[in-house]
Amino acid sequence: MTSTGETGSVTGTKDKDYNILWFTQACLDNALRLETYIQDAERDGDTELAEFFRRAQGESRKGAEQGKQLLASRLAR
Repeated sequence: MTSTGETGSVTGTKDKDYNILWFTQACLDNALRLETYIQDAERDGDTELAEFFRRAQGESRKGAEQGKQLLASRLAR
């Protein structure tokens, strides 16, 4: 489903700002979820899978940090 108009009037936040907030939250949620996956893999002795999830978690943290930095710079304007 795509929208052609600004829907910020519904949320009180411009779409592009909301999108940054959503992206950052999704990255943070993913990093938390991946911690569970890492623990599951470690419990089963699957170090390859645990490492895979650790790398993915690192990328999620990276995305969250970038989103926070971008949001902070835009809010400072």
